[in-house]
Amino acid sequence: MKTITIKRYATVLLWGLFIFLSSSCEDFLEVDTPNYLLSGETIFTDTKTVEAAMVGIYAQLRNNVLLTGNPQGLSVLLGTYTDELDYYSPYPLPEEPFHKNTLLATNPTVAEVWNGCYNQIYAANAILEGVADSIYFTPDEIASFKGEALFIRALIHFYLVNIYGDIPYITTTNYHINKNVEREAKEIIYAKIISDLEEARQLLPATDLSGKKVRPYQAVATALLARVQLYAENWEQASQLATLVIDETPWESDPTNVFLKESPSILWQFQPEFEGQNTFEAQNFIFEAAPPPARALTTTLMDAFEPGDLRKDLWTGAVTDGSQTFYYPYKYQHRAGEPFNAEYSVVLRLAELYLVRAEANANLGNLSAAASDINKIRERAGLSPTTATAQETLLNAVLKERRVELFTEHGHRFFDLKRTANLDGTLISSKPNWNTTDRLFPIPEKELLLNPALNPQNPGY
Repeated sequence: MKTITIKRYATVLLWGLFIFLSSSCEDFLEVDTPNYLLSGETIFTDTKTVEAAMVGIYAQLRNNVLLTGNPQGLSVLLGTYTDELDYYSPYPLPEEPFHKNTLLATNPTVAEVWNGCYNQIYAANAILEGVADSIYFTPDEIASFKGEALFIRALIHFYLVNIYGDIPYITTTNYHINKNVEREAKEIIYAKIISDLEEARQLLPATDLSGKKVRPYQAVATALLARVQLYAENWEQASQLATLVIDETPWESDPTNVFLKESPSILWQFQPEFEGQNTFEAQNFIFEAAPPPARALTTTLMDAFEPGDLRKDLWTGAVTDGSQTFYYPYKYQHRAGEPFNAEYSVVLRLAELYLVRAEANANLGNLSAAASDINKIRERAGLSPTTATAQETLLNAVLKERRVELFTEHGHRFFDLKRTANLDGTLISSKPNWNTTDRLFPIPEKELLLNPALNPQNPGY
């Protein structure tokens, strides 16, 4: 199995990796050896093969892995794992054990997230190794490819460490180096993520060369780095980095347009595979009959919106059966079958950076600056300025705005509750079977058997 997979990578990366990487995720996961342990020399001789490899990574993230709007993505999985989405399906969907808090180390979706992420890290490392000191590319081309690959490697490790806790940080495709890899502490992983992002910022193009915000550029790496520094509680760095992005990115003042593909406040987004497909988020969140066929927004989330909040009116939809009303995320409103794509799947957008800076400034004691950034978000939502003035109330106001601004966007709610020590207090009373150990997913049992150096298993599993 390992040999076949290595051969497949080497062949496809040379003359069409995009075709392979855009195919079913099952091809990646039908492998006995952990995917990040694979090794195979990759040779790139022209920019088209590197471009195909990079686009293939984005296709996998869009379609199957981590940031996808499909049910195996974090928007659905972590939405149901916390208090954003309720589960209604009479059939066993992937998110059911996440909603019921019955995850096991043998859960296939937990393994798919792990393996899918490390497959894309492998692909990023293959690009890094394939273009390094290459005679086939100009220095500018090498810098751009390397910057993108470093950004992707940092991005995926960031999500992995926040989902699984201590993890391996994989920087090579060499099987002999990786076969006995050990997990590293969160602080070490964060330092490596920050290092990769700092280098990526220097290497990526200064502006969006794609014209569609579909490829990372300097502001995208800076935005992610600001988030990482916030999570690491490096408040000064988080504030400064957020300011760099805010100062060079236009603000979309109309909430109706925030998720349209041309919105100036979008930093990075995934382009659908073909015209008229639009987003997987719209396809999987919108429903037209009650009760919901799969999932719907929770009552607690809907109650979190203040009266008059335009986000409730514009970013949620409602369906009633005559006696009960159910709500769904309506940030993406265009579904498959239209003649053109009005929306792409947004990964990073400017509103988060205002909230990053607000939280960082509140922690630094810059209270009026924090309030000003909170009010930037509230003003667009049609709300009056915040009444919070003290540090604690401002921090609570930031978290409240993050909840109603970033709901069902790649797990922000789960990560916010966890990093602010509010996870247990919020979910013990509202989620069945919630335990404090549920703050981490289990390491897939199969990976522990294949590499005992990954032990011990996370507590509670």
